[in-house]
Amino acid sequence: MPWTRILSGIVAIAIALSMIFLGGWYFTAGLMVIVLLGQLEYFQMVKAKGIAPAAKITLVVSQLLLIVATLASPFTNAAFALAGTFICFYLLFQPSMASIADISTSILGLFYGGWLPSYWIQLRVGLTASNSGGEIAIASTQFPLSGLLPNSWYDSSILSPALAITLLSFSCIWAADIGAYTFGKFFGRTLLSQISPKKTVEGAVFGILSSAAVAEWGAWYLHWNCWQISGLLLGLLIGVTSLLGDLTESMMKRDAGVKDSGQIIPGHGGILDRTDSYVFTAPLVYYFVTIFLPLLPSSFGAF
Repeated sequence: MPWTRILSGIVAIAIALSMIFLGGWYFTAGLMVIVLLGQLEYFQMVKAKGIAPAAKITLVVSQLLLIVATLASPFTNAAFALAGTFICFYLLFQPSMASIADISTSILGLFYGGWLPSYWIQLRVGLTASNSGGEIAIASTQFPLSGLLPNSWYDSSILSPALAITLLSFSCIWAADIGAYTFGKFFGRTLLSQISPKKTVEGAVFGILSSAAVAEWGAWYLHWNCWQISGLLLGLLIGVTSLLGDLTESMMKRDAGVKDSGQIIPGHGGILDRTDSYVFTAPLVYYFVTIFLPLLPSSFGAF
């Protein structure tokens, strides 16, 4: 592995950890920059196909969507619907009539580059512990510069649900990426998909298992209900979803005829090349911990 790729990866992880630990508006501000750069790369690929999306207005409403997710998490989905409607209205009144491709790529830019990433804010900033039973719920208020850092790492009960879940999710993605890359490089023999010639079945399987192993430990450490099952399911969910996110971005790059989405990260390419594994993961993790996890019994004996 080239040293530039290793160093860039270390820097990226350091930035991500800083955002996660600080939380609050620090996390939101960092994600807003990432979303902006990622959408610029996405629209650059779209324009390479001869399509004319409503790029500028989509960039603006996506930033507003992330702010809504921070200030009033329960209204994020409503803001997404309104933002999509506004983009369509904007395209209706352009001098030249917009095509189906113009409209669809604009909405996809909002969905893929704005709404899906907003779930990371809903996880890190918008989650709290409810008053009954310690279940995970959506926060009703936000404190602008608070991150709710733990006083000690030895007692998991003092970790805020937002910090714990976000850290665990990112760790699973990192484990999946590193496991798949390392194992696939040395032991991969079977091509996974024509979309990404460098990915192998062996690497993908090991990456998913690595994610599951990290999630199992995290579920045990956090004392989740039926941690053996909840940890395994979360790890498999993140491992598979991060892989699908990677393949989806590769498919878009191949269709646009580019090798990388950009060149902003030495050794890795663009922002989308580095964050594609995170796009589809956030909403699934969010609904896993807010809806599915509370339904599980506290132990196997409760089945």
